[in-house]
Amino acid sequence: MKREETIDHNIKTAWHAIARMYNQQAVKQDITTSIGFVLLNISSKDGTPATKIAPLMGLESRSLTRVLKNMEEKGLVYRQPDENDKRSVRIHLTEKGKEKKEVSRKTVLTFNEAVRAKIPESKLKVFFEVINDINEIIEKNNIYENGKTINQQ
Repeated sequence: MKREETIDHNIKTAWHAIARMYNQQAVKQDITTSIGFVLLNISSKDGTPATKIAPLMGLESRSLTRVLKNMEEKGLVYRQPDENDKRSVRIHLTEKGKEKKEVSRKTVLTFNEAVRAKIPESKLKVFFEVINDINEIIEKNNIYENGKTINQQ
């Protein structure tokens, strides 16, 4: 099988193209794509518990810790103890963070509008069904040994 015929190659190349496009826009705002995605996952009104952000994005908490530190240094977010649970920390957006979040939101919406203008809803429906099925396969069968999937359910 040629690599162009593999599912993972096509997903990876599409994601890299999207990431490059987002990075071009992010650089103009002195942020990164990762920062933009984190901003989109923080509530502008109430902030978001730090422990909830990584799972929302499919990230490891270690990776998020570095991004949040960078965001604090850039003046985009600040940490505040949760009013109800003092053991928990909420991440809040600064005014600058809210501005960058809005730019990130518009960038994502513009891309989605362009895709929806080009690709019929019926094809997008199938695309989302396939992506969800792929994610299910990964969640259920993601243990490999000697090139074979084990623990299939």
